[in-house]
Amino acid sequence: MPIRTLIMGAAGRDFHNFNVAFRDNPDYEVVAFTATQIPDIEGRVYPAALAGKRYPKGIPIYAESDLLKLIKELKVDQVVFAYSDVPHEYVMHKASMVLAAGADFRLMGKNATQVKSSKPVVSVCAVRTGSGKSQTTRRVSLILRQMGFKVAAIRHPMPYGDLVKQEVQRFADYADLDKHECTIEEREEYEPHLDNGVIVYAGVDYEKILRQAEQEVDIILWDGGNNDFPFYVSDLKIVVADPHRPGHESTYHPGETNARDADVIVINKVDTADPQAVIKVRENLRALNPTATVIEAASPLFVDNPSAIQGKRVLVVEDGPTLTHGEMAYGAGYVAAQRFGAKEIVDPRPFAVKSIAETYKKYPKTGPILPAMGYGRQQMKDLEATIKKADVDMVIVGTPIDLTRVIKLDKPYQRVRYELQEIGQPTLEDILKKKFGKK
Repeated sequence: MPIRTLIMGAAGRDFHNFNVAFRDNPDYEVVAFTATQIPDIEGRVYPAALAGKRYPKGIPIYAESDLLKLIKELKVDQVVFAYSDVPHEYVMHKASMVLAAGADFRLMGKNATQVKSSKPVVSVCAVRTGSGKSQTTRRVSLILRQMGFKVAAIRHPMPYGDLVKQEVQRFADYADLDKHECTIEEREEYEPHLDNGVIVYAGVDYEKILRQAEQEVDIILWDGGNNDFPFYVSDLKIVVADPHRPGHESTYHPGETNARDADVIVINKVDTADPQAVIKVRENLRALNPTATVIEAASPLFVDNPSAIQGKRVLVVEDGPTLTHGEMAYGAGYVAAQRFGAKEIVDPRPFAVKSIAETYKKYPKTGPILPAMGYGRQQMKDLEATIKKADVDMVIVGTPIDLTRVIKLDKPYQRVRYELQEIGQPTLEDILKKKFGKK
């Protein structure tokens, strides 16, 4: 009899693990997915068109809160944990629940889940969400293009819409973002690449995505997300760590996996972190991975008109996932508001409406900063309404996208941009040239 399997996920790693390890494997029968972290994922079905001939009705997706009931009712033999950016203790609490319910608990590693490319792969991952992986990926893509290579960024999945339509997505310009009805979270990752002239791929079936990307580029750039480890076998593994959260590099899943497996570790934000925290992170990483090359880097801020912020009462909007499951109390927008003399950073929570208010309840550690939540059109409207209600002089936009493309801002605003700047040697350019040379 096939092993009856339930996959715990968040519409990313879970679907990938299914596609590469279970879809065509007669030794297993996947009876359900559960979902968490992302709003409104549960209650859907992983469609038959993607699930394959063994699943003509598709596979139902339930809320993770029903896990124990599902194990009993569906006679589950094995539970696969397949999402990321959670404390080790959290993972083991889930394991304990599953084991007590009688099923096996499984974490799947690289050998079982990574796909091999016919082209070189450079992966950029992190030990936590919000470490600065995206700016590092942009820096790597710039260097590779200056070396003469054509590059495509393949982004860790964020398939929150019609999964069949999102099986393979290719983004070459802003019109493609509108065509695929991208959420704010998706735009935060895709827009900066498009601004730099880099094609972006994403979707659901990452082997199909890879095979299409291989047809038009020299090097694949894996743009990891949610501190997950790469879906592809990597020729160079770059991992970003954050000294604003010292200790997290060894206490979060699967960030520690990334740290242990890295060829290069970038300790980012050293310009704004406590020097003792930087030393602590370096020591922790050296203990986890003594052979990795360590680079220190800064994240300098750029604002169009810094003087416009001085003396203003401001509302700070930051990248959503960094504040929610990334557990950061602030980001680049908050730092910019302080650095450029804002009179007051106004707490948005009294003005929060509907799903934005629910976000604050779900993630109470999110401080007086507004997360740019926008997993659907309604949530974008709630974000817009919250900003409209806020009694402030100006909005500081710390998310990497142009928010005015998806919502209306009825107040003056300043965008904050940030890029990676290596400090000392070796640099990423030194490492990439040594690895790949010029085309």
